[in-house]
Amino acid sequence: MSWLQDPAKTAANYATESNLRARQALYEEVDGKPAHDVLRQAIAARRPQRVLEVGGGPGELAGWMHDQLGAEIAYLDLSPRMVELARERGVAARQGDVQDLPFADGSFDTVVAAWMLYHVPDLERGLSEISRVLVPGGALIAVTNSVEHLQELRTLMHYTRAAEPFSRENGEQLLSPHFSTVARHDIDGKVTVRRREQLVGYQQSIPVATRSIPDDVELPFVTWTRVSIFVATK
Repeated sequence: MSWLQDPAKTAANYATESNLRARQALYEEVDGKPAHDVLRQAIAARRPQRVLEVGGGPGELAGWMHDQLGAEIAYLDLSPRMVELARERGVAARQGDVQDLPFADGSFDTVVAAWMLYHVPDLERGLSEISRVLVPGGALIAVTNSVEHLQELRTLMHYTRAAEPFSRENGEQLLSPHFSTVARHDIDGKVTVRRREQLVGYQQSIPVATRSIPDDVELPFVTWTRVSIFVATK
């Protein structure tokens, strides 16, 4: 099993924001449209009124949806620290699990799951819950990575995952049993890393044994971000 679906490792990794911030720091210089911008466009295109964000992290996206789109936001995350950070942004955040959503059927027109479905141990159950709380015609907007995401850096680190729980490659297959239509939009970009400490921070943020970043790693180091956004309509 990948560490991504190990509840203990995931909880420890998100007990503070340091590991998340270390991974985010890798993307200081990206040639291509930022995936977060494309995600915001996809959400705005739905004109959402009642949104559930699951695995909302520090709450930037939830805050944006509330402030810029005027949507009513419900937010859940398993990590107490992420909930705390979201609340500091003014988000009405609560701790909760996508596998057991504390909402009635048809409570939302949109559910957003950005870079989090690969953390769900029982993904079938989680997707069933998401579908349950959506109104007919509502949509799940889910973001994930390709199995080739940052492959150049993974090769440098000797980082091989046992499996990809929810990825660009298998996302449609996993979503289709729960939704009437599934559309995928790919966002790829060239990542240029100019400081070794960015590579080291990323490597040390992964809770599995990997090769240390060599002292003489050639800089700038170039890798590729390979992200996909799925819009699955009930």
